[in-house]
Amino acid sequence: MISSILRFMVTFMLVTAAAVVGWQLWTYYTLSPWTRDARVLANVVQVAPDVSGLISAIHVKDNQRVASGDLLFEIDAERFRAALDRARGEVAMKKAAFELARNNASRFRTLEHENSPGFSIETGEQMSTVAAEAEGALLIAQANLAVAEINMRRSKIHAPVNGYVTNLTALQGDFASAGNGILALVDSDTFFVYGYFMETKLPLIQDGAKAQVELMAGNVVLDGVVEGLARAIANPDDARGLLATVDPQFSWIRLAQRVPVRVRLGDLPPNVRLVSGMSATVIVLPERAH
Repeated sequence: MISSILRFMVTFMLVTAAAVVGWQLWTYYTLSPWTRDARVLANVVQVAPDVSGLISAIHVKDNQRVASGDLLFEIDAERFRAALDRARGEVAMKKAAFELARNNASRFRTLEHENSPGFSIETGEQMSTVAAEAEGALLIAQANLAVAEINMRRSKIHAPVNGYVTNLTALQGDFASAGNGILALVDSDTFFVYGYFMETKLPLIQDGAKAQVELMAGNVVLDGVVEGLARAIANPDDARGLLATVDPQFSWIRLAQRVPVRVRLGDLPPNVRLVSGMSATVIVLPERAH
């Protein structure tokens, strides 16, 4: 009798312990605000020339760190220099023509005021029209000169942000087309982390909450702050590509959807190198009661 009761008590305790552990594990994996599905990301600038031409010089190497304003590469400027000289010549010609037309119109206005017999209203109007047209032609020439100066300046392409040149494949002598990317520049001032949390965990994640980011590379733990979560994710039939796409881990069972949560990183420890695309684990820390 006693042994039966003892066996019942031991079995009951084991079942209860298993139930408690199972409940804690279920809560931890489905409700606790943490995820191993996280990525280190950064803004990647596609550096493209504003003018077309042959690449005459490349001043950076692959994976090189650059500062905003550093010279990256140059487009052959010979054609732009010729266009600039031509525009300057046209401005000089149009300016001289405008000065002559304005002086002629001024002289006819003087004859008009003096009631000179050599004054003709029709000729005076023609002179005023010629002066106005010459002024307009001068403005057009000056605008063309400004465009030529812009093209000349933009034949040298500078880094728009601080960062790292990555996957550099362009070579001197390649033809660069205006608007087409030549190299990618990872903005080193914009590193952040996207953690993909199951929707069941979102109630415990608040904007401004502290977070810990553990990098898979070296198990480095970084401090972070939750900046916010995505308010929309793409449907499978969304072809526009404007929303975040989160692929399901399994297609044969309905799982809780995963929602991107953006985490801003704090100060980085020395010698920590971040790479956009790194894997990480994110743990959102619970708010402490005051």
